[in-house]
Amino acid sequence: MTLAVFTKRNIKLFFKDKGMFFTSLVTPAILLVLYATFLGNVYRDNFVASMPDGIEVSSDVIDGIVAGQLMSSILAVSCVTVAFCTNLLMVQDKARGAVRDLAVTPANPAVLSAGYVCASLVSTLIICFVSTGICLGYVRFMGWFMAPRDVLMLFAAVFVLAFFGIALSSVVNFFLSTEGQISAVSSIISAGYGFICGGYMPISAFGEGLRKAVSFLPGTYGTSLVREYSLSGVLTEMEGQGVPAEVTDYIRDFLDCAIYFNDKEVPEPAKYAVVLISALALMGIYIALNVIKNRKSA
Repeated sequence: MTLAVFTKRNIKLFFKDKGMFFTSLVTPAILLVLYATFLGNVYRDNFVASMPDGIEVSSDVIDGIVAGQLMSSILAVSCVTVAFCTNLLMVQDKARGAVRDLAVTPANPAVLSAGYVCASLVSTLIICFVSTGICLGYVRFMGWFMAPRDVLMLFAAVFVLAFFGIALSSVVNFFLSTEGQISAVSSIISAGYGFICGGYMPISAFGEGLRKAVSFLPGTYGTSLVREYSLSGVLTEMEGQGVPAEVTDYIRDFLDCAIYFNDKEVPEPAKYAVVLISALALMGIYIALNVIKNRKSA
């Protein structure tokens, strides 16, 4: 009961803070506009240039490829960056002294820590699912080839990636205690995560050493899941228009729908396993950190 009350309190505080809420919600929409404006032509040119001579596809398919790549890039990045935004309440309570007030209540410290995680997960999923709907609307406008299963699995991938984002942000935010640290970490995450997870540029375009390095990062596999569901339908349509399977397989590899570890393709269930196990491991670290902290303060 206490967990539910504290979770509800944190959710209300997040949505009551208009600055934090609208920043979290508007960021994916702004990214969609920026990506479509500045990266759309880059993605289009790269796709056309990668097509073998003598193979042509309709403009609708090209639009669908570009839209799916844009959507997957935005969602892959937003699931983690939004999680950091929603989880900042944990740090704000420290910076503003609210933690000291909560500490004198009868509530178990473990419940208070869990309340931050539960509230952040709920808030993140609300924003990420709304963002997914906005992105799907954009794809519908540009060129729709997604099957119902692709849409459902896309939401599943967003859920898993958002859970990973919550686990990661919980561990990182545990060590923060000032508004300045919040700004610094938010800037670093916003600027760096999209690159290392393959959101801004396909991992296949990285050098060999960097490709091997990012293959050890869970976010890489989350991005691949989102790309796979975003582009599966349009790649199937390409084959229906006579494009050889060898070409569509090459495109899957180029756009990170297929991801490799030690030169072996990682199957879909293994991608989920990597992200989920990593998230659970991070949650275990978060719990351990709180246990150690509570013992020291006892």
